[in-house]
Parts: sequence; C-alpha cells; structure tokens
Amino acid sequence: MSSQKSSPGPKGGITPFQQMMASCSGAVITSLLVTPLDVVKIRLQAQNNPFPKGKCFVYCNGLMDHICVCENGNSKAWYKAPGHFNGTLDAFIKIIRMEGIRSLWSGLPPTLMMAVPATVIYFTCYDQLCAVFKVRMGDRSDLAPLFAGAIARVGSATVISPLELIRTKMQAEKQSYRELSAVIRSSLHSEGWRSLWRGWGPTLLRDVPFSAMYWFNYEKGKVWLCEYYSCTDPTFSITFTAGALSGSIASIVTLPFDVVKTKRQVDLGELQTKNLSMQVSSSTYNVMKRIVAENGVSGLFAGFMPRLIKVAPACAIMISTYEFGKAFFRRYNQQKQGVTQLQPSA
Repeated sequence: MSSQKSSPGPKGGITPFQQMMASCSGAVITSLLVTPLDVVKIRLQAQNNPFPKGKCFVYCNGLMDHICVCENGNSKAWYKAPGHFNGTLDAFIKIIRMEGIRSLWSGLPPTLMMAVPATVIYFTCYDQLCAVFKVRMGDRSDLAPLFAGAIARVGSATVISPLELIRTKMQAEKQSYRELSAVIRSSLHSEGWRSLWRGWGPTLLRDVPFSAMYWFNYEKGKVWLCEYYSCTDPTFSITFTAGALSGSIASIVTLPFDVVKTKRQVDLGELQTKNLSMQVSSSTYNVMKRIVAENGVSGLFAGFMPRLIKVAPACAIMISTYEFGKAFFRRYNQQKQGVTQLQPSA
C-alpha cells in the first residue's frame, strides 16, 4: 500500500489535479506569511540607501523574484516614503500604526499572479516525474528526486520567464494589465522572440541546482527523521524541519548564482526604464568577474543572511503545507473509495 502513495489512483493515491490544489494552497499561504518580511526589509533598505529615480530593486517573497522600478525615488507598490525605523520590529509596529496592517502585504497581487502558477507547475511536475523515475531507475531510485527536481524547475522557469520580463516592462512603461497584448507585440517587434527569455540562463544556473539539491536532501531528511521518530508517515513538524534544512543548504551553495541573477535582473530593469535595449549580453562568467573585480570574492556571497533567513522558512512553509494538502486529499480518496466499495453490498 505504501509503495503506491505517490501514484494517482486507488489505495491512497491522489490525482494530478489534487496535487495542483495542494501546491496552490501552499503557494498562497507562503506568500501571505513571507511577504510582510520582505516589505519591511525593502522599507529598511530605502531608509538606509534611498533608491534614486529610474533605479530598480529586487523584491522576493520566498517563492519568486520581482523587479521593482523606482519613480521619483519611490515605488508605491512596495514602499512609500522612507520612514525612520530603528529595526525590524520597530518597522513592523510603525508601518501597522501609521499605514494600516494591509501595507505589510503591498505587492502581493503580482506575486499571486505569477508565483502561484509557477509553483503549481513546479510541484505537480516534480511529483509526476519523481513517481516515474522511481519506477524506471530501479536500484538507483534514491536519485529520482534530484533529477525530477531539476527537470521540473527547468519547465516552470521556462514558462514563467517571459511573464516576469513582460511584467517588468509594463511597470517600467507605466502600462496597465489591459495593455498586456500591446506590450507583448511591442517587445516581439523590437527585439524578437528570444528577448522574452532574457535572463533565462542565469535563472537556470541558480534555480536548477537549488531544486535538485533541495528535493534530494528533503526526501533523504524526511526519511531519516521518520526513522528517528519511528513514524510510518511524516508529520507536519518533520516535513517543516526537513524543508527548512534542505532549503538552507541549497540556498548557501547556490548563493553566487543568485547574486549574478539579481545583478542581471536589475541591469535589465534599468535599461527597460530608460527604453534602451541590451546591446551586449553579459555572460554569467563576465558578470562574476565584474563582481569580483568591484567587491572581491565576498561580493559573490552578498546577502548571505537575508537570503538564508527568507529561504529557509519559505521552503519549510511551502513544503509542509503542500504535504499536508496531499495527505488531506489522500485521506479523502480513501474514505470515498471505502464508501464506494460498501454501496453494492448495501
């Protein structure tokens, strides 16, 4: 019975649609819980180093990065006027008192519009691929999460990359979502189809190794914790702990690629703000060389603690809520199947 848990079908399996529902709920909950942390972080950044007009900064809620363009040293979606905050807790209190609690979720709509579909594609593809690889890889089935995670990330990043680029262009040119088709036609006419996937390479260099390591360590950690606590099925606390640890390890290893990706995202956003096209495409290696020349090797590990503090809880919340959702649907299917089997005898 336990060997069939990952396959959709009878005896405790769940359907792809139910996997999508579980991942969707996980993405929404993660966005709601982690977004306030990044809103406060950006407000503190704006206070210490005000963003000049036309400059960009990266907003990330733990699920997805967003490029935000500053207008007159301000960006109404993510922060208003830089206040005077003495720390994270002080910022939370003053933002709630002066602007209302809803301000902590500024910028949530674009996150939900993009991060939720990306997460649904990613997690559903991972589960489906992992189930197939475990059957076909035989004795090496313990490596299935590594390959499934990497391939699933390539797919989700490929689908979402054009949407992120278009959204950045819309914000830079102050266009509404109703003008989306015009933005797409303009981008295709001026720069061609390949322009929609600009920055795709650095994204994969960061996200694919992260995903492969994350899922491999998560599955191993989950099994180890289940054995340690003598559990047949992983509890919420076990999946939460395994998700936090695996996310932390993967984020530390892939940090240099995250720095490069952020640098290229910001450069691209600023070029779009000034209606300029990127004449020279800087490779990942060249960007790394530039960062090392300007800031030393330590520049490749900039933002170590903020990334770790954000990614660890985001991974833990996402995977534990996803596993909880799958367990819920698994129990629902078992109960429904039991009722169906009893009906003919009645």
